[in-house]
This record gives sequence, structure tokens and C-alpha cells, in this order.
Amino acid sequence: MTTAEHARDLGARRAATVSIAGVPWPLYKVVALIVGLATFIVVGAIAASAAPAVLIGAGAATLAWIGGSLIGSVGYGS
Repeated sequence: MTTAEHARDLGARRAATVSIAGVPWPLYKVVALIVGLATFIVVGAIAASAAPAVLIGAGAATLAWIGGSLIGSVGYGS
């Protein structure tokens, strides 16, 4: 097996997906959206204001999205 074939086999590993409206989404993206929404709801209920809830929820979703993609690219998530 050549190096190129070995690299192709490593890249062929597929991450877990969830079908939403017939479109396969990587699981880490769905989890990131749920984390962001849950954070938005909790912070919104505590702060009783939309501004911090939106900012903190977006930050939590972004960190979960990036973290999930990094974990998936290393191969731990699949």
C-alpha cells in the first residue's frame, strides 16, 4: 500500500451523522446547536435579558462546534 492509499483510507472514515429533512448533518453540529439553545434559554431565564443570553449562547455553540470538529478530525469521535 502506498502512502497516498493509506492517507485516503484515513480520510474515508465518516463521522456519525443525523438526518435532518433528508440531509445528513454531522452529529457534532447538531450537538453544538442544542448546547447553544440550552445555554440561551438558561442564561435568558437567569438574566431576564436577551443580550447576554444571545452572546453567551452563541459563544457556547461556537465552542462546541469547533471542539466537535477538532475531535472528529483527530478521529476520536468516529
